[in-house]
Amino acid sequence: MRTPRSDTYPTMEVGNSSADLEHEASVSKVSGDQLFYLMSRGFSEEEAMGLIVNGFFEPFTRELPMEYAVELNKLLELEMEGEIWDELFGNASSK
Repeated sequence: MRTPRSDTYPTMEVGNSSADLEHEASVSKVSGDQLFYLMSRGFSEEEAMGLIVNGFFEPFTRELPMEYAVELNKLLELEMEGEIWDELFGNASSK
């Protein structure tokens, strides 16, 4: 079974030496209410999860050059299908 994990890598570039900076990150599961809502509208759980995840990343992908945005979307889709994990670590998730 895969254990979920998240890492944050804050990077801040400042040109003003007197500036005070802070970084904060949070991680949470996809809301059951969000899944329920989309599933009640006819989406499968997998489709609903894809819509939620892609909706989260959309503001970031919108800022990327098109070729990078397309590749990021492909990687997200593969990760959600578990293919990247299996490719990198074998089929350890089924052990």
